[in-house]
This record gives sequence, C-alpha cells and structure tokens, in this order.
Amino acid sequence: MKLIFEKSVPGRKMTLLPACDVETVELPAGLRRASAPALPELSETDLSRHYTELNQHVHGVNCGFYPLGSCTMKYNPRIDEEMAALPGFTGIHPLAPASATEGCREVLDTAKQYLCEVFGMDACTFQPAAGAHGEFTGVLLIKQYHLSRGDTKRTKIIVPDSAHGTNPATAHMCGYDVVNIPSAPDGCVDLEALKAVLGDDTAGLMLTNPNTVGIFDENILEITRLVHEAGGLCYYDGANLNAVMGVVRPGDMGFDCIHSNLHKTFATPHGGGGPGACAVGCKAHLAQFLPQSALMDGEGHIQVRSFAGNFLVVVRALTYLMTLGREGIPEAAQNAVLNANYLMQKIKGTFAPAFDRICMHEFVLDLSEFKKQTGVSALDVAKTLIDYGMHPPTMYFPLIVHEALMLEPTETESRETLDWAADVFRQLFDLAHQDPAYMHSAPHNAQIGRPDEVRATRTPVVRWVKA
Repeated sequence: MKLIFEKSVPGRKMTLLPACDVETVELPAGLRRASAPALPELSETDLSRHYTELNQHVHGVNCGFYPLGSCTMKYNPRIDEEMAALPGFTGIHPLAPASATEGCREVLDTAKQYLCEVFGMDACTFQPAAGAHGEFTGVLLIKQYHLSRGDTKRTKIIVPDSAHGTNPATAHMCGYDVVNIPSAPDGCVDLEALKAVLGDDTAGLMLTNPNTVGIFDENILEITRLVHEAGGLCYYDGANLNAVMGVVRPGDMGFDCIHSNLHKTFATPHGGGGPGACAVGCKAHLAQFLPQSALMDGEGHIQVRSFAGNFLVVVRALTYLMTLGREGIPEAAQNAVLNANYLMQKIKGTFAPAFDRICMHEFVLDLSEFKKQTGVSALDVAKTLIDYGMHPPTMYFPLIVHEALMLEPTETESRETLDWAADVFRQLFDLAHQDPAYMHSAPHNAQIGRPDEVRATRTPVVRWVKA
C-alpha cells in the first residue's frame, strides 16, 4: 500500500475544528517556522480509508493465534478501555488541586493496595514509565539502601545468563559491575556458580522466576537465602508474573523489591511502543527510598518521572484486577500454565523443547538439531507460520538456547486453537523435510515478503523524503 504522504494531494483539506471565534495572537517571529511542516493533505474519506487499510494489513490477536507472549497479546477486556476513557480521568490536569483529584488518588491508592497483595510487598510506586525504567528504579532502591548504611563496598549485581538483556544494562546504568552466572543443565540457576560469586561486595541479585525459559526455579528460597546471607538484596523482574500472580508471591519467595509492567500482566496492550506503565513494589525496609511526587504525595523525594506516572494505564490495571478479583487472578495464571504445557506436549513429537519438563506460562523450542537435519532455521519456521495465519513466536531468545522459538499461548486461547497450532507445527516439520526451499523464502502470502533484515538494520529508512 502507499504511504500516507504518497496519497497526499496539494490543496485537499478536511475540516476538523470550528472557525476561531476569539482574537488570535501570533507567536514572535523567532519562534515560528520558516516554512510550513510537510504534512499530508487529505480528505476525511482518504484518511479513514488509509487507516482502515493499515488495519487490514496488521495481524493482531483479534485476527488469529498470536503466541508471541503476554507483553501484548493477553486478555484486554473492553471494560478496561471504557474506564480509562471516563471524562473524570481523561480530563483531569496533573496540577489540579487535591480537592479535584480525590477520585484519581483513590484509584492510585487502591491499585497500590491490590498490587502489594499480589506482589507480597509493603509499598509501591507507579512513577516509572515502563519495565526497564522500573528495573532502574528498583536497583536504585537497593543502591540507596546500602549507601544509607554506609556499606559502599557492595559494587556488584549478579545476573543469570538467561536474564532479559535489560537486567545487566540496568545494573550497569546504576553504577554496578555485572556478574554473570551460568544456568545449570535444568535451565535454572547454578547454585554452585552463585555461591562462588557471592561475597561482601555483592549488592544484589536480579532474577526472573519463572525464568526466561519458562521454568519455575525449585531452589528459589535457597537462592534468596544465600544472597541475603551475603548481605545482598534480591530484585524480582516481574516479566513473567502472569504465570504465578495470585498463586505465589515474589515477596514470599524472598525478594526485596519487584517491578511489574502493568501493560504486560494487567491488561493494557503495549503494541507499537505504548502506552506503558510500571509498578515498583518493595518491602518495608526499602519503602523510605521509593520515589514520590511532591505534588501527589506531599513529599519532596526524588522523582524518576513526572507526577504519578502514566495514570490511565493504572486505571486499566485496577479495572482488570477488580474485574477478575481474588478468584480470577490465580485462575488466569493457572490457565496460562495449562495452555503452555498442553501446547508443548502436542508439539513435542516433532520439534524438541529446550528443556523437556513441566513449564510455566511459556516454553522454548530448540531447533538446533532440526536445522542440522533440514537446513531450515528457526527464522524460516517463524516466517512460514505467517503463511498459515499464525503470528510468529519470539525468535532467538533466550540467547542460551540456539535456534530458539519461545511460545506463550496465554490464558485465553481455546483447546481447539491450540490443537490447530500444534497441527500447523507438525505440517511445518514435514514441509522442512520435503521442501526446505519453500520455507527459506517464506512468507509467500503476506503483505510484505522476506525482507533483507541485515540491510534494514544497517541502513534503515525511517522517514519519508519527497522525491
């Protein structure tokens, strides 16, 4: 399809705003553009058709199976959007007086109460913009805790090799040296490797549980105990909280602080880069270091973001929590785990799981041997799935699994959909042995075929320039 700029016709307009009925005031010449912005000129019909055409070219969860993960593709009930669209929430100004924001404050306070219960924490903030920003805030809590005690020798953060890439990046940004530890053959933390790096220079451990390969670490209480005995603190990356919410609490596992993407676990879709929001929870001994808004909280602590964070995402999260309730939250987690294990067992006879054991809400396929036998890579399989009406799963992550495909079916997919998905994987397994060339050039039926991804990365075209 054409870009919106290519559909532009000089002089074509549509009226969106009424004529100005008050005196106009011109900006000083020094603040005005020398030339008009290069905006497309379209009629209302042109614009409506353009966005409808874009929608038809996109594969979303409402179009078909989307096993990429809970970041974007999980349950997003319409009522959450309706609550976030209420005029009393959308029309409020962040500088409004306290008398005009009582409802908003109640939303924030209630959401904190509910999430602290889910997290097993004592205090919470919504200031961080999203997950990596939440990690940054959580590690700063750990840093401030040690500094407040005069314990300046703690310069290292331990990060497992299966961690999200943001974990070591966050620790480094907070001024720590990153100590990487390997996974054991079962995909979990190698306890002996952990013991070998613990010492009086350990500030903390960053860990996701269930971890990035979808396994709940059976030694989690021992892991947090060892870190605490060394004088460090334990940070919980809540990326996979969807698998355990309402079933087991990170605080009860021994973690001192946590971040959770509200747009990942608690409904708001995060496709296309936003909107995002993050809750950072902590135990009582870290609560005094939480960032607080001088305006919203009446305190002058350091802020990591303006005001109280992305408020409307908190509205959506609270609506999700109140809709599902105490019974529905763990049921969603249990259904996510059930769906993942069901699909893994259905696929297992063809593609091999990286770790052949009970998983949580996601599992990883290892296509290394499959590629040696057929020449078909994980990328080829992912691209061919598009031709079968399925969005590709996460590719080549985690890095500890070569030729990895990570599938996360989420809690809302039916048994019939999972059976169909497993059948598609079986068909691709056979196709790879019969016609690998077809898969090397897939997809064949999509709006865009196989792009040159190296060229796209090295010489991206990110803006339109008029010829």
